[in-house]
Amino acid sequence: MKTYRFLTTIAVGALVLSGCGVGGDSGGAGSDEKALTWASTGGQFQEDEKTALQVPFTTKTGTKFTNISPAEQAQVRTMVASGKTIWDLANMSWIYAGAYCGELFEKLDNPALDRSKFPKGTTGDCFVPTYRYANIFSYNADMFPGEKPTKINDFFDVKRFPGKRIVYDYPKAGLFEAALVADGVPPEQVYPIDLDRAFKKIDTIKDSLVFAPSYGAIQQAMVDKQASMVLTVTARTIVSAQSGANLVPVWDFNTTDIGALVIPKGAPHKALAQEMLVFVTEPAQSIAYAKLTGTAPARPDVDLNSVGYTDEQKKFNAFLPDRGRTLEQDKQWWIDNTDALVKRWTAWKVS
Repeated sequence: MKTYRFLTTIAVGALVLSGCGVGGDSGGAGSDEKALTWASTGGQFQEDEKTALQVPFTTKTGTKFTNISPAEQAQVRTMVASGKTIWDLANMSWIYAGAYCGELFEKLDNPALDRSKFPKGTTGDCFVPTYRYANIFSYNADMFPGEKPTKINDFFDVKRFPGKRIVYDYPKAGLFEAALVADGVPPEQVYPIDLDRAFKKIDTIKDSLVFAPSYGAIQQAMVDKQASMVLTVTARTIVSAQSGANLVPVWDFNTTDIGALVIPKGAPHKALAQEMLVFVTEPAQSIAYAKLTGTAPARPDVDLNSVGYTDEQKKFNAFLPDRGRTLEQDKQWWIDNTDALVKRWTAWKVS
């Protein structure tokens, strides 16, 4: 089942296309310049991409970059449908590339993108990981002066550990896997997800759940002590802590996932874009990016001790030793089931 939910707002995408045109360094037809147009999330995240990934590639190859944000799936569909793809690389969910591989996204065929270098289950025909992160369960220590949460079950125990739990308003944020493990399912048996059982478990804390519309809202809520517990991504957990939230991670069970740069179908510089993907996943760039963001390099052969994490980044890094049970989110399951689950999730929230 393809995730058609993400292919809405085509008119918006068309407007963006008309506004993000081809700049002087975009390497249009007839240009001998090396150039790549890079779409991403904007903000500090994209600034880190520029610093750790783009600048070194420019130094090495002379390639110039045009940066655009945000990177929305609807815009990719609009570009491909019109035969006027502008973007060469886009930082967006691998779900899109998996669901529309070969249709809206280019298959990766550069032999240097050796999939055996990456953890099992983290690659597809149209994507390889560019970094790894976790969906981390943590609590605000200021709100638990006595007994402390120590396991994933405590996220679902509002009697012993009262307070609001804040999660990103999107099913693939680690809540469903956490619910099943808290309900007694061994991590290795979580997939395929038993949705009826997971929803039943989540129902037990529904009145205590806060559904955040953005990661920024999660950060603000934790800083303002509007919630006592949170389940959110590595980088946002770190930023929340840096912003003043007294967060303590619970290393019992967390899901892990990947970030990916994908190539829209018809990208004007596909070969160069794949060279950039190879470059991004090499140890030097992986280390530089991980140091800025607190995420983990995509390749397990990169020694995490070589990154130079700050103490706060180490505190929230699920890939360091002795961090409890972790489960890589099943890429194919989410590609096949996201659309139906989003519909059920939306209906469940208002029921």
